[in-house]
Amino acid sequence: MEQQYIDLYKQHHESIKKHSAEVMNNSRDESFALFEQLRFPTSALENYKYSDLTEPLAVDYGLNINRIPIPVNPYDVFKCDVPGIASYLYFVVNDAFYPVNEPRNKKLPEGVIIGSLKEVATSHPALLKNYFGKLSTTKNDGLIAFNGAFAQDGFFMYVPKNVVLDKPVQLVNIMRSDVDFMANSHNLIILEEGAKAQLLVCDHTVDEVHFLSNRVTEVFVGENATYEHYKLENTHTKTTNLSTLLIDQHPSSNVLANVITLHNGVTRNTIEIDLNGEHCETLLCGMVIGDKNQQVDNFTSIIHNKPNCNSRELFKYVLDGMAKGGFTGKLYVAKDAQKTSAFQTNRNILLKKTAKMRTKPQLEIYADDVKCSHGATIGQLDETAKFYMQSRGISESEARLLLMFAFTNDVIENIRIPALQDRIKLLVEKRLRGELSKCEGCVICQ
Repeated sequence: MEQQYIDLYKQHHESIKKHSAEVMNNSRDESFALFEQLRFPTSALENYKYSDLTEPLAVDYGLNINRIPIPVNPYDVFKCDVPGIASYLYFVVNDAFYPVNEPRNKKLPEGVIIGSLKEVATSHPALLKNYFGKLSTTKNDGLIAFNGAFAQDGFFMYVPKNVVLDKPVQLVNIMRSDVDFMANSHNLIILEEGAKAQLLVCDHTVDEVHFLSNRVTEVFVGENATYEHYKLENTHTKTTNLSTLLIDQHPSSNVLANVITLHNGVTRNTIEIDLNGEHCETLLCGMVIGDKNQQVDNFTSIIHNKPNCNSRELFKYVLDGMAKGGFTGKLYVAKDAQKTSAFQTNRNILLKKTAKMRTKPQLEIYADDVKCSHGATIGQLDETAKFYMQSRGISESEARLLLMFAFTNDVIENIRIPALQDRIKLLVEKRLRGELSKCEGCVICQ
């Protein structure tokens, strides 16, 4: 599988670099050399034991290394903006930032920069030089290395010191192609000291072909800064979504990350958060609703490197049909990270015997003055509670729905954008009822 991409890079690496930026090209050859050594990850690797990527990676995908314009108007295919969210709205089509004339985007607070990673790298090279690749190039991961070799553009957001974004930023990733297609993009988010920002990432597909997206996002959260990262996936069953989120927290920073998969094909989310300063606060949440032959694997890692930090992690799965779920949660407390408070929970419900869930919570502690716990459960709906509701006149189907919705509700309650929380509640309810196969409202989902 890898050889075609190795040959492609060796033959066309000059074209790849020509259509990108210097700061991205500086580490490109090193990333390729690492990929050539590591290859694509397989389930034989401990960190990928619940991700079977053999079949999706075997598809013969096209890549747009010469940046040929894709004929699509994002507004023609994306019409399901969350009611009332009034966000700053941006698009990435396949693997390229798509410029749109959006009036509300022109009212950004002074000093805030949002746009194409490639273009900002040209206009503000010194800014990107201090951050780009600082997290990703240290990872011994074949998918991240592949992204470093082939990504030519992506999304960039910079919020300067003490600036507060007055409304959320919405990034819509749209996959569009007439043939089986692969997209590699690199996102970079920078919040300086005291800054505050919310980012909502929505994944969508247009055409009924095989898509593979391999996206790497680096996030730097400065001292006393507050960052919220929401990711909502609503794609079709021929889509493989490989997402890596790397977050670096500085002293007294506050991070919330909430990753929700409602409809997909094959999904692998890698989320790694490093608490590199005292008094950091971290809340990591996730939810999966899967059926048919859908596969979702969430791999998380929270590293406590400094004392007096708090982290909480909660992931929940509801699996039906032949769906397969995987969860690996690593919680690491370094020797000097005294007074750490860290809790990890994974809860899973299987609605049919054919659904499968594999979970591996891990706790590694080297400090002696800490409060830490982790746990995981796999079960079915509470038959006693269902019987009780039926005895009060509630139908069996409605009782099942209420139990499933209550099961997922604490993940939804951790969404701090009211309009988005209401929207997710509606989408989850429709998904649990079987009324929603993809995202409601999109032209592509009718």
